[in-house]
Amino acid sequence: MESVPAAFAGAVFGLFGAGLLTWTGARAAHREPVAYSERPVVAAVFAGAAGAGALALAVWCFGQI
Repeated sequence: MESVPAAFAGAVFGLFGAGLLTWTGARAAHREPVAYSERPVVAAVFAGAAGAGALALAVWCFGQI
């Protein structure tokens, strides 16, 4: 019964993390700003870290099943 919320949370974290990493990579590859009014490298690093953190949470949630 408790595996359903863990699977839902893992799916949400996984989709968000993958989407954020894809978007950040595409913006950085085209040399477009990831976040306006911020330094490009710093913004890309923080966005990449947030995406990787979300994927790590997805793995942890799926590990709880």
